[in-house]
Amino acid sequence: MAAALLANTLYSLGFVLEKRALTSLPEVSIRQPARLLRLVLGSPLWIGGSLALAAGFAAQLVVYRTLPIAAAQGIFVSGLVLLVLLSARLLGEETSGRERYALGAILLALLMVVLSLREGSDTVSQDAPYQLILLVCVPSLAAGLWLYGSAERRARNRHRRPTTGVEYGVAVGLLYGVSSLAIKGVSSHLTTSGIGGAVLDLLSSPYPYLLLFTGVFGLVMSQAALQRCRASLIVPVCTTVTSLFTAVLGTLSFGEALPDEPLRLALRVAGTALAVAVLLTMPKHDPAPQPTAPAKELASP
Repeated sequence: MAAALLANTLYSLGFVLEKRALTSLPEVSIRQPARLLRLVLGSPLWIGGSLALAAGFAAQLVVYRTLPIAAAQGIFVSGLVLLVLLSARLLGEETSGRERYALGAILLALLMVVLSLREGSDTVSQDAPYQLILLVCVPSLAAGLWLYGSAERRARNRHRRPTTGVEYGVAVGLLYGVSSLAIKGVSSHLTTSGIGGAVLDLLSSPYPYLLLFTGVFGLVMSQAALQRCRASLIVPVCTTVTSLFTAVLGTLSFGEALPDEPLRLALRVAGTALAVAVLLTMPKHDPAPQPTAPAKELASP
């Protein structure tokens, strides 16, 4: 639990620092990844944010060794509250009433998932068939890349209303969902004995290569999206998609059983369904700026 809360804090702080750094940089694009990397690596503030995210990744490894996937994702989503507070304080971002209701509903979904947990009765699985992992991850990666490209094409339309970033958040969330499953797989290979054999076993699995792919593409895609959209909206959407993807497909892939008791099962299923419903109904566009009224001409004396 302590490691999960620490991961929340580090992830929220990392995203906010990266967003603040990106606002002072020239516009970046996924079509110029080398330029994007050169710009962000030249920003000390962005590097600080990336180090915070890396530390959150290390804390996440500890969580996956001690908590079931569904339980871990439920706690990770609680970081949305801290993210919204930091975004308002450090970035000056404001959320609309509809968006605040949506975030409140997501937290309610989180509470339902947490209430469905029972310490000692939930199984923590350590591995999954590689074929099943690839069957889940490869189509998800393709869907994320396609959705991001589609959002980019629509965003280049000058007559289109400003986007809130929901499409970007869903696309990056799919990539990070795959990354989260890979982190779970890597954690199952961590051991303090027989390190050489564990490393060889890890390299023969798909997990490090999935992490490499999602790390490179996720970095480029998330930074371009984060620069042009509000962190207080795109990151919650990304986090929700990642959590749902990992909790549902990860639980099935790693064979972690759902609750046997009807009430706990209903809470977990209803919490997941509520989070999906909120995601589908979130606003897709920011309000169009109101045109300023022309100044009245002074009457001639």
